[in-house]
This record gives sequence, structure tokens and C-alpha cells, in this order.
Amino acid sequence: MKKTAALTSILAAVLATKLLTAPALADDFPSVISVSGAATVSAAPDLAQLDAGVANDAKTAKEASDANNAAMGKVLLALKGAGIAEKDYQTSRLSLQPQYAPNRSTGASPVVGFRASNRITVKIRDVTKIASIIDTLVSAGANDIGNISFEVTQASKLLDDAREQAVADARRKAEIYARATGVTLGPPLSVSEGGGPVPLFKGRIAAAPMAAAPAAVAPGEETLSVTVNVSWAIKAGQ
Repeated sequence: MKKTAALTSILAAVLATKLLTAPALADDFPSVISVSGAATVSAAPDLAQLDAGVANDAKTAKEASDANNAAMGKVLLALKGAGIAEKDYQTSRLSLQPQYAPNRSTGASPVVGFRASNRITVKIRDVTKIASIIDTLVSAGANDIGNISFEVTQASKLLDDAREQAVADARRKAEIYARATGVTLGPPLSVSEGGGPVPLFKGRIAAAPMAAAPAAVAPGEETLSVTVNVSWAIKAGQ
């Protein structure tokens, strides 16, 4: 009985100690204000990229391939003559495919010819020249142009500016919440970027008919968005 009473007393003392220290431990956890901040920055693009190609049909595979090689040779010479460096254009797709007659019965469709095609990707480092480059490609024989896009090559500098603005936006919001609740902001406890930088808009070509009229091009602006999540401590004794 004495051992049981002693054990009961020890357990009671331990429980009392926990109850007394629980509020103190709870006070050790900092109170925080957590908000997100966002910012966007824009700039005119300084690099354009487009696909251009030629396609040729012929009765035989060799005739189609020879005609296509000659046509692409003219396109490449035209690019070189327009001042595009060889490092800025690259073959992206090359194909030679049989062409079949329409299948009007259950039998196999006969091969009636071949189509050879060759596509290249071209980088244009002076976006003011893109319309003239497209006209040069068309004049040289390119009959398949598209997939044009624009970008800002110094995007990292824009993103750094956006990050600073996003943190400032987060602080502005946190200070509003602090005033509204009658507390004072302490130091930031954590900062994280919410996902990767997001491009909101890219310029695109206004596709024009393959004719004598100059190609209509609208580079637009490159806009990047950044979101940050920041937690601030609340100062004690305020």
C-alpha cells in the first residue's frame, strides 16, 4: 500500500509539473503573420525565333528529295545573305513520305508520289528585322512558316526586380494586418517563392498571306510574374 501511495504521489507531481509548464511552452512558439506578395515586370523582346520550311512533291522519292534539297539550299543562302549567322539556324525536321491515292475501295491505296520536306528553326537577334527576314524566306522559296515566339534574353534581371517588388508587396499587406490587429511586425521568419516565374504573355506573328505584301508582325511585350510567401514574427510586448 505504501508503494502504491508513493507511486500515485509521483504521478501526481509529474502531471502537475506538465500542467504548470504547458502555457510557458506554448508561449515559446512565435506568433506570426503570413502573407503572399506578387509583382509583374515587362519588357520588349529582343530575340525572335521561328520555323521555316520547304516541301516538294514528285513522282519518285529521288526527284522529291533532290528538289527539296535544292529549295532548302536557296533558303539557307538567303538567310546568310540577310546577315543571319550559321549558328542561328538549325534543321528541326526532315522527312520523305509516300503519297497515296484516295482509297475508294477495300483494296490497298497505290503510291502516287512522294513528298519531301525540310524545316529549320531560325533565331533573329534584331526583332526589328523579323518582317524583312520572313519576306526573304518566302522569296527564297519557303512555303511553310510559323511557330514564331519572342523572348527577353536578360529575363533574369527582370525577375530580380520582380522579386524585390513582390517582397515589398508582401510587407505592405503584413503591415496592414498588423495595424488592424493592434500588433507590431517583427523580423521575417521565412521567405519562399511560390512556384516558378510565370510568363504571362508572349508576342506572336500576325500571319499574313504568302504574297508580295510585307509580313505583319507584333512582338508585343514579355511579362513575367513572381509570387512570394513571407512570414513575419509579431514583436512581443507591443
